[in-house]
Amino acid sequence: MLTDTHCHLDFEDFQSDREDVIKRSKDDGIGFIINVGSSLEGTTRSIEIAERHDFIYAAVGIHPHHADEIREADLDAFKGCFGKKKVVAVGEIGLDYYKNISSKENQKKLFITLLEEARNRDLPVIIHNRDAYADTLSILKDVMGRSIRGVMHCFSGDEIFLEKCLELGLFVSFTCNLTFKNAGKLREVAKSAPMDSLLLETDAPFLAPQVFRGRRNEPSYVRYLAEELSGIKNLSFEEVASITTANAKQLFGI
Repeated sequence: MLTDTHCHLDFEDFQSDREDVIKRSKDDGIGFIINVGSSLEGTTRSIEIAERHDFIYAAVGIHPHHADEIREADLDAFKGCFGKKKVVAVGEIGLDYYKNISSKENQKKLFITLLEEARNRDLPVIIHNRDAYADTLSILKDVMGRSIRGVMHCFSGDEIFLEKCLELGLFVSFTCNLTFKNAGKLREVAKSAPMDSLLLETDAPFLAPQVFRGRRNEPSYVRYLAEELSGIKNLSFEEVASITTANAKQLFGI
């Protein structure tokens, strides 16, 4: 059994065939899916999808790209999502200095606010980080302490950043970009990551595996990631599936 710990089935990319994609995922052996909110509207849709399907759970979050537009009333509305059924995490939240769609100041402010909500509600966090390594770790430690329940989503850092994440108790999650032909350095990082700290994700509809490069990704394709990781780790596919699913159950309480 496999687990896709991060996808966005609420996105418009799945509007025409969402139920078919979900059925295909279940038929292909995906035991659990975490559908991750990245906006107020997306969080609401994520919860609705989770409540309709027994093997899908929801994370509630606001992506740093939206930090400039968030107001106090929006945060009040967001807080109302925590009482909803099947919410298992806060995410995705974090910092994105690569695109800088929102100001760094507002990104940090939103990140801190949402981390505090997660801490106060004892929920794990799903962290987005692009080119903001030092600030991400600094804020995490300031708000959450030096033992953090969460995952560094779509891991793209080097071995030094990996070590710092592991020291905080974070899981790290790789996506299907691990299968890309030019992902040699990332595969080396994955090789050094301990299995008991690894999660699998598709980040669908983004980052389809090499065999479907340029097309829409979907949760059932997490199989290609597991196959790639089994080769990197010299483990069987079944071992990778079993260990990463157990890790996901531990982190998200599913």
